[in-house]
Amino acid sequence: MASSLVKTLIRSSKLGSALAARNLSLVTDQVSNHTAKWMQDTSKKSPMELINEVPPIKVEGRIVACEGDSNPALGHPIEFICLDLEEPAVCKYCGLRLFRIITTRRLEVIVV
Repeated sequence: MASSLVKTLIRSSKLGSALAARNLSLVTDQVSNHTAKWMQDTSKKSPMELINEVPPIKVEGRIVACEGDSNPALGHPIEFICLDLEEPAVCKYCGLRLFRIITTRRLEVIVV
């Protein structure tokens, strides 16, 4: 009884893996066709080129929260980015570049 159950499971797993491999090849074909479509049409810019045209955003604080867009339906999950380094930090979701500007504030002392 148990051995017949094991044989049935083995047969079904072999069939399932064959179907999964077939579906995987279909997905890979679709992805490569989609990518080829972007690479062939030189009249349009790729998304990477479009996001690189956006100038880096100046931020005064040390830590910034990037939401991608002011509309939550068009944005991405909030990502908190630390701006301690000299070069601009890049949001991993939308690709926006942010850098910190350091402002010096003087304390004025009034002598009486």
